[in-house]
Amino acid sequence: MPELSQLLTIPPFSLAREEKAALFEDMLPGLTRHHMAHCPTYARMMAGLNIDPTQPCAVEDTPFLPVRLFKEFDLRSVPDGEVQKTMTSSGTSGKSVSKIYLDRETATLQTKVLSKIVSDLIGPKRLPMLVIDAKETVKSRTSFSARGAGILGFSMFGRDVTYALKADMTLDMDAVEAFCEKHSGGPTFVFGFTSIIYQHLIEPLQASGQRLSLDQALLLHGGGWKKLEDIKVDNKSYKAMLDQIAGIARVHNYYGMVEQTGSIFTECSEGHLHASAFSDIIVRGSDLKPLGFRQPGLVQLVSLLPKSYPGHSILTEDMGEVLGEDDCGCDRLGKYFKIYGRAKAAEIRGCSDTYAA
Repeated sequence: MPELSQLLTIPPFSLAREEKAALFEDMLPGLTRHHMAHCPTYARMMAGLNIDPTQPCAVEDTPFLPVRLFKEFDLRSVPDGEVQKTMTSSGTSGKSVSKIYLDRETATLQTKVLSKIVSDLIGPKRLPMLVIDAKETVKSRTSFSARGAGILGFSMFGRDVTYALKADMTLDMDAVEAFCEKHSGGPTFVFGFTSIIYQHLIEPLQASGQRLSLDQALLLHGGGWKKLEDIKVDNKSYKAMLDQIAGIARVHNYYGMVEQTGSIFTECSEGHLHASAFSDIIVRGSDLKPLGFRQPGLVQLVSLLPKSYPGHSILTEDMGEVLGEDDCGCDRLGKYFKIYGRAKAAEIRGCSDTYAA
């Protein structure tokens, strides 16, 4: 059975169901024991649930933390002096945010896994990169918002990084056109957050009638759909708009959250989100029992990466359903799924949505 270091040497979507289940059942209890031993608050929570970490358990029986608890408690499994970065979730004004503490080991591991997953999509070479955001978003290098951390994290796949927006979030057409002219004829990488791309790239270009030449670009976006759904923009129409205003035919959504940075879920050519060898998804019903395929419910995310904080098993506030496993038309192995959005009455927290709010 491969260990985590060995997983980094294989394609990220190459583990079939039985092998992956055995791996997770072997490693997740160890993470639970680790966090119980090093995070007193987490240990008290697990004791209150009568969790015995010495007992083996299936993936779906791994105890989870509601994601909101990261806003209420400082949950870390390393001493203060070993915290290298503090990540904060997206949050609307006046709302508390999650605080995620990363030591060097966890931050490095998350970076390596993110590289594996994104390279599977865009290829191994760094591409000229256009970021649909303002450079001012990434000012701090020690305390990151989810949005700033996302930009910096994905920037490692780019070169000649150009920011498309000015400090006031208006489109810098001169910079964008210079990027397009400089890199015409070759592949490029465009990154941004879903509603920011819509509000600050798509809408201004539609209004002006201008069109960009990015026909060889791959665009990756994420961060929440709530604001676009409110104005009846879905994934299909979003892609059509990007093709119309910039000639971008390769548009991929991704799903992830700051509480499990690194182990993101990317959209394949079939339009499905995929769990990699480093993460898993479980959908639970109103009674919190696991549901089968094609049954909508509340999403639980499991990751093998978090060691500096107890984020290896979290219950999100998102609704979704698992569509299948190991049989997607894109040939990736693992579960594939769709996300419907926030559960009723849940706080808006995606990078795009909180920015728009």
